[in-house]
Order: sequence, then C-alpha cells, then structure tokens
Amino acid sequence: MLEVCRMKSSFYQYTLPELKALFAQKSLPPSGPGLMFNWHYKKRKTTACLIDLARASIEFVEKNLSFDLPQIDSVHQSEDKTVKFLFKLQDDLTIEAVLIPFNQKYTLCLSSQVGCAMKCSFCFTGTQGLKRHLKTEEIVGQFLGAQNWLTQNRPGDDRILNIVFMGQGEPLHNFDAVKKSCEIFLTQHGPSLAPHKITISTAGYLPGLERWKAEMPKVNIAVSLHSTIKEKRDKLIPINQRYPLEDVVKFAETIPQGRTRFVTYEYLLIDEFNDTDEDAHATGLYLQNKSAYISLIPFNPFPGTQYKRPGQERVQRFKTILDSYKIPTLIRKTKGDEILAACGQLNSSPKAILKGPDIMQPLS
Repeated sequence: MLEVCRMKSSFYQYTLPELKALFAQKSLPPSGPGLMFNWHYKKRKTTACLIDLARASIEFVEKNLSFDLPQIDSVHQSEDKTVKFLFKLQDDLTIEAVLIPFNQKYTLCLSSQVGCAMKCSFCFTGTQGLKRHLKTEEIVGQFLGAQNWLTQNRPGDDRILNIVFMGQGEPLHNFDAVKKSCEIFLTQHGPSLAPHKITISTAGYLPGLERWKAEMPKVNIAVSLHSTIKEKRDKLIPINQRYPLEDVVKFAETIPQGRTRFVTYEYLLIDEFNDTDEDAHATGLYLQNKSAYISLIPFNPFPGTQYKRPGQERVQRFKTILDSYKIPTLIRKTKGDEILAACGQLNSSPKAILKGPDIMQPLS
C-alpha cells in the first residue's frame, strides 16, 4: 500500500472551480489550477506539477496535496482484449473496473462503491454487500490508472472514448462523488470528455433521480428495467418495492433529451424468467409512448447464481417483438465474460476473487 501523508488532501478530489477557489483562498496566482489540470489529466503525469508554477504555489502544492492513485493489484485480459483491473484502495479494500474495446477505442466501466447495497439478485456485486462509498479521487483514480496502463501496455491503442458507471455499486447512492467525478471528466483542462460520452446506470434509486435534473452535469442515464411486471422486478431489483418503476420512469422522462442525450432502458434477459413473449409485449406496451431506447443484455452467469443465459434465438425473438412497437432496440454484445468482467459479474471480495477460474490469476 502506498504511504500517504494524512495531512495532505488528494489533488484528484478537486474540480477545477474548487481548486481555483482554494488557490484564491491562499492568495496564490490564479493560473496554477489550470496548469495543474493540464499536467495531470492532459499530459497524464503522476508526479506533482512543479513547472511554470509560482514559488508560493509550489510550496503549497508540496506541503498540502497528494497525487497518489489507487494501486493496480492485478490485471486480467480476455481474448477479445477486454481488461479487468483490481484496484487496491488506501484502506486495503478493493474494487474492479473494466476496459471494453470497440472500434480501436475503449469504454471504461467504473465502480462507484465498494460492493453495493441494492442486492439485485442478477448481479454478482449484490452478493458482496456494501462496504462504503468511493471518494471522488478513487473514482477518478480508476480512470487515470486504466489510462496509464493502456498507454504503457498498448501504445497506439490507448484511447478511452466513453465512461460508463456500470461497475460495482449504485452510482446515484453515491451521488456527490459521482457528480464531482463527472465534472472532472468533462473539464476542458482535464480529460475533456464530451457529456454524451458518459453514461450513469441506476437500478432506480429515486433519491438520486430526484436530484439529477438540478445537479448532475449533462450526461446520459441508463435505467435498469429488466421487467415491467412488478412481481418479477421486485425479485430482480428489491428496491422496486420502495421505489416503484412508474415513479422511476416518471423522473427519468423529465431529464432533458436531444440528439446525443437520451435515456436508455437496460433489459437483462434471463432464461425462462423474463424472456417470454408475454414479457416482451408487456415491455413494448409500457414503453411505446415514451422516449425509450432499449439495450438488451443476455444474462452473464456468475458463481452461485440461480439464473441462466437465454439462447440467441430467444434473445432475437424478444428484440423482434420490441421492434414491432417501433422502439429502438440494441442487443449488447457480451465481452469479457470468461474473466468475469461482463455486465453483472464484478465482485471484488477476496472470497469471490479466489473462486475465479484459472484465467483469473494475475498476469505477470
């Protein structure tokens, strides 16, 4: 574990306006924060920015700011070039993040919590329970750690174009840290991602959705649907009993939309549970008059699960029925499932890691 001075605060916890306010409070030159963001995010430097800063700024940075990142404990790669990272945090807890390749670029799937409190029955993370929320710097640190690994190990093939908060945890349960990390990712002096390149997935945590419109940057949202039949959704997503689907969708539909900003409804298809013609028609009828975009996800098995993945014919028939309701529908291609890196397969508890298949052993 990295040695950390307890008196120092992490540079990566600050948005650019916050860092500017801190410099102003200390009567330091206002150019410093922009230079530092450019140094650490654009140039991907991990040592303190001491170039072009005023002497007083350098002294403040050296005494008060830490630039430590979560430590990559192990890396697992699949044949399709998917990469799963196990990050160790300063308190020795661990989280997982996944790089997903597409068209010579990557989508990075980030975790927002150590474990998760939602207890969704289809998700391996749900069996882990919630240990704690991640700090802003721990979320941002996953991005920087994955980016640095790509640059070192796949030079010329290291462009992270999209970020999805679909890893461990319910992002809206950790609203403030997820919001701040998005603000950092969008900063022009920082990673400078486009707003529509960031998607936050939610199981339907209504307190977070109620804050979204007024507080969250203009990123995309994905709602875990999985069934429009209450009894089935209750079993898959227990918080549906407290925050009913109709209330969740009502708030999701109020989020401003446009050509690049939209709501995606994720539907996990489970064999002989929610993949019948009846389920497809119920979903089509429920969403046909809404601004809906559906992502169909064949279930990805994990150790101890009671569920099974449906056959490809069943998945295609479900899509065909939704197509008849004129709802844009895409079947998500499974990647990284042989290293437990696909949707719903993340679990960083020591017990789960030890039970992984042989290919899960850390690479040298």
